Amino acid sequence: MLKYTFKGVGGGNDFQWCFSQVKGAIDEDVAEADIISTVEFNYSGELLATGDKGGRVVIFQREQESKNRPHSRGEYNVYSTFQSHEPEFDYLKSLEIEEKINKIRWLPQQNAAHSLLSTNDKTIKLWKISQRDKRAEGYNLKDEDGRLRDPFRITSLRVPVLLPMDRMVEASPRRIFANAHTYHINSISVNSDHETYLSADDLRVNLWHLEITDRSFNIVDIKPANMEELTEVITAAECHPHQCNVFVYSSSKGTIRLCDMRAAALCDRQSKFFEEPEDPSSRSFFSEIISSISDVKFSHSGRYMMTRDYLSVKVWDLNMENRPVETYQVHEYLRSKLCSLYENDCIFDKFECCWNGADSAIMTGSYNNFFRMFDRNTRRDVTLEASRENSKPRAILKARKVSTGGKRKKDEISVDSLDFNKKILHTAWHPKENVIAVAATNNLYIFQDKIN
Repeated sequence: MLKYTFKGVGGGNDFQWCFSQVKGAIDEDVAEADIISTVEFNYSGELLATGDKGGRVVIFQREQESKNRPHSRGEYNVYSTFQSHEPEFDYLKSLEIEEKINKIRWLPQQNAAHSLLSTNDKTIKLWKISQRDKRAEGYNLKDEDGRLRDPFRITSLRVPVLLPMDRMVEASPRRIFANAHTYHINSISVNSDHETYLSADDLRVNLWHLEITDRSFNIVDIKPANMEELTEVITAAECHPHQCNVFVYSSSKGTIRLCDMRAAALCDRQSKFFEEPEDPSSRSFFSEIISSISDVKFSHSGRYMMTRDYLSVKVWDLNMENRPVETYQVHEYLRSKLCSLYENDCIFDKFECCWNGADSAIMTGSYNNFFRMFDRNTRRDVTLEASRENSKPRAILKARKVSTGGKRKKDEISVDSLDFNKKILHTAWHPKENVIAVAATNNLYIFQDKIN
């Protein structure tokens, strides 16, 4: 799998980022299996996992700063690579099940090993990632090559010793959660109790216990008795970061439902219903499509949640259901291009969004390998480009601007020149520092804050 890793430095508050390192070979022909489909930091930010359409998971580990390389802190190098899912075939429904990794979610670290959940369309797996850097020598009952010794020839007892060895990282599947979803899984989210997690497909949300694989509890079911009456589907779901009984799920109609599992075993009736009234004057043929929510994320504080639809990012206060408290336009200049975007199916792209560790800034992707950052305090925003061109070490990453018509300025790019095949759907922000990971096709870009 070919990846480019760019390390950037700059002030996180004013979105000043610059390159400091480029890693990876250049290959213009991108294999479908190499396209990155999910990116996720672990709770400490020391590990970064990516999944791709080929069913593989690649884990990067952050290097520790050394005296010989004082600026190496923040560099992420490959820690482990393993095949998480294989292509399967459902013989009952005559359907192929892709190996593509839809989501990765880390579990809090309990011991020296790390654990993560990965899922394709149907099956969720719990993986344990552990490492060994010592080996035992001096066995009494077997030789060094592993062959058993004759007990009658043992004349003395030896005390086995641990000797250093090259680090070996092992990924082993600990649990497999299967056969619970009729439709494609679009979300998994670990609960704050760290014992349960939820998984969501187009019509249902299930609650699992991490120790139990043969059964789950169905907590949301929006499937109508007659499928011809189906008007919306579930697009994303997430657990509250602090209250293990609360979760939200979004729909293709642009609505978000917050549910409390203490109220009922089956959360068909939501506790809160978040929806922004539509402006009748802006109603069009594409209104329902572009209002579909592709991602929902709670803030780290648990006070707010963020939703991403096709053209904008909205921040909601959990105490106010009738409208969002903040709305950020991601690429409003595409509103005039919706017809062509509908024809090439780009209008159905599902962009993700993420918070920084302090909940003061948000990030999401766009086309032409652009990604957008919004500062919630100053209301400033910037468009940056993840590109291997002009990537000189420590060169400042320049803000990009899109010209919507009329006379185009020197540094602007015309909206007609945007490459809709280059899109940033998946982004992640370090939970504690200004380090961001951006996935663009088969390339992984990492930018980091200023190094003093």
